[in-house]
Amino acid sequence: MAPKDEKPSALSGTDLVHADDEFHGPEVVPSISVTTTFRQPRIPDVDIRDFPPEAFRTPKSHIYSRFTQNVSTRVERVLSAVNGGYALTYSSGLASAFAAITFLQPKRIAITGGYHGVHLVIEIYKKGRDLEVIGIDDEYKPGDICWLETPLNPTGEARDIQYYADKIHAVGGRLVIDSTFAPPPLQYPLKWGADIVMHSGTKYFGGHSDLLCGVLITKSIEEWNDLFMQRVGQGNMMGSFEAWLLLRSLRTLHLRVPRQSKTATALAAWLNKLSAIPKGQTWDGVPGGIIEKVYHSSLQGKDSRGFLPEQQLEGGHSPTFALTLTQEKYAAALPHELKFFIPATSLGGVESLIEQRSRSDPGADPRLIRISVGVEEFTDLKDDLRTAFKRLAKARAGSFSLLSIANALDIRERPSSEAHPPVRRCQAYVLRQDAVASI
Repeated sequence: MAPKDEKPSALSGTDLVHADDEFHGPEVVPSISVTTTFRQPRIPDVDIRDFPPEAFRTPKSHIYSRFTQNVSTRVERVLSAVNGGYALTYSSGLASAFAAITFLQPKRIAITGGYHGVHLVIEIYKKGRDLEVIGIDDEYKPGDICWLETPLNPTGEARDIQYYADKIHAVGGRLVIDSTFAPPPLQYPLKWGADIVMHSGTKYFGGHSDLLCGVLITKSIEEWNDLFMQRVGQGNMMGSFEAWLLLRSLRTLHLRVPRQSKTATALAAWLNKLSAIPKGQTWDGVPGGIIEKVYHSSLQGKDSRGFLPEQQLEGGHSPTFALTLTQEKYAAALPHELKFFIPATSLGGVESLIEQRSRSDPGADPRLIRISVGVEEFTDLKDDLRTAFKRLAKARAGSFSLLSIANALDIRERPSSEAHPPVRRCQAYVLRQDAVASI
């Protein structure tokens, strides 16, 4: 089944559940398969020497799991249907980024900001090559690729895909869009001029913080074929269990992402109002002077070229955004003062995550907080943040909350060494000088 001629403008639950129906066996849900190789029939179905690459999209049988296996084939069919292109999966987001760069073989890459991991991939690719890295607003030359991340990590701010597509195509270059922060139904980059779309499928496609995956989506079957054969040679195929988890997760993409987007947009608006409250004043029960700035595509407005993020983010804004706090010590403490937000890196899961971004990205402002909104209730998340900001304000005034003291001392409940129930629990105290200094 080829992708639809019309690029999708709304995510179809029917496609998510039934796009892979042609591969159904007797099971309602596909079985988890861990095999690496498959029995050869007495009479081969095909002569592999004459086997066209496009036939690997709909294999009648499987040979070796580095080529195809049932669940990954089904996953790629669903991803193709909902993205309006031809999808190929990889072992991680960075594996797919490296695959795209080695496939395009650029002499120059235009990239500005974004996920630090992609910059690491580019540095690895540069070894032994005469590769020049320029900014996305520099002048392009024939053969360049523009690597545009939008919405941008970690801020969730949007960039104009159409503008950069026109700019790079004018010199015969190629546009790669990292759309990890805005999966369907939020954004469809092929519709706006992208040549290849990349996703870290670990994030929203996976949606449960339990798998690693990368995705590339092409506009043509010919490029899909070439990328497929490259993947066979590079060996960066996604594992069968991860493919099974991903297929399970994709079935609910249309339910998870719009809800996360709506909640994140509401939280960003609320936090943005708080950022305008000066120290010494209070709004909505939250003391001012803690938040300096909130970053999100919903807060951008129209730029000097007339670009409005909502034109491109037709299904809603990214569920991930960022804020800068007025002091580094607030950013260090905030993730550990919350009940429903989990202090951890990554994004896209059903649980809300929060982190001081500099703990994962050394180049980030140490005052920057990145928030990934899950599927919890908006009021619960807002109340959780309100309570945490109050605690930070009390710490600022010299009144330490019990939770701050617990964080500073690293108080944990640990089981005793007794072997038989009832097991008594004791407190273990470990002095954390960095936490004490940050309060």
